Amino acid sequence: MYTQNQQLTHKASGLLLNVNENTRKAIFIICIALCLTPFISPAIALLMGLIIAQFTGHPYLHLNHKATHLLLQFSVVGLGFGMNVHTAMQAGKEGVLFTIVSITGTLVFGYLMGKWLNIEKKTSYLISAGTAICGGSAIAAISPVIKAEEKQISVALGCVFILNSIALFIFPVIGHHLNLSQTQFGLWCAIAIHDTSSVVGAASKYGAHALEVATTVKLARALWIVPVSFMSTFIFKNKSKKISIPYFIGLFILAMVANTYLPVVKMISPYMVAIAKTGLTLTLFLIGAGLSRTILLSVGVKPLLQGVALWVVISVTALYAVMHLA
Repeated sequence: MYTQNQQLTHKASGLLLNVNENTRKAIFIICIALCLTPFISPAIALLMGLIIAQFTGHPYLHLNHKATHLLLQFSVVGLGFGMNVHTAMQAGKEGVLFTIVSITGTLVFGYLMGKWLNIEKKTSYLISAGTAICGGSAIAAISPVIKAEEKQISVALGCVFILNSIALFIFPVIGHHLNLSQTQFGLWCAIAIHDTSSVVGAASKYGAHALEVATTVKLARALWIVPVSFMSTFIFKNKSKKISIPYFIGLFILAMVANTYLPVVKMISPYMVAIAKTGLTLTLFLIGAGLSRTILLSVGVKPLLQGVALWVVISVTALYAVMHLA
């Protein structure tokens, strides 16, 4: 039975089902177990997490950010064991110009949108950086550099993760409708979807080569966290904070090299990739489970409008570019 305090906590959280703590944990663990099976796709895992977040809640929410961060890095490194250095370098060359133009354009357009909508400067900047580079990872890296407050970080993360969730479902549908090639779709995903987890999730549904192109270009894009962070210290006049460097990208490259040149590694690569894909599915479930009603409502209309506008512009522009210029 619920005590009066538990009932008040439940009501305040906005959950749609009134269940006790043990039941919440049991439901959550069952969902995790399902994500470890081959029957749950990344998109379904994300949807399942979103349902959990609204109905019963995440019983381990305080651990969610760290868990998703580590799982995503582990999964990305594991995917490197399924890739070839030569084809990845070719994909990287194709995406480098798009990356430079899209990051610069998104940051400039985001600044103008933030001014026009009169959005708090740091919130607007985090949304722009998350859209331009790699979603939650960029926001997490840049927020301490600009001394962002918890509310500003939450709004930016909420905005990015909401749009990520939508992208994971609609991008493959649009890609098939427009008959995009594997290379075109991989490039489009890497440029137009914010977070690495959703990029990999969408591309893996489209095909193996799309996954290779998307992962390589997205990780090359993630390296822009470093120069943008340095730039941020000057914009916000804060030179005391340490820059966060995405070291796991180096491990991803080592995994690719090992898979390309070491026959012994090639023998175990399929198993490593399978484990990595399972880890990605679990990552997306945890991301969805972390999007509580409180987080969704905290975003606000203006920041969400900025996020949607940036996302639509970069998506449409990138789609035109990969279809007509690539």
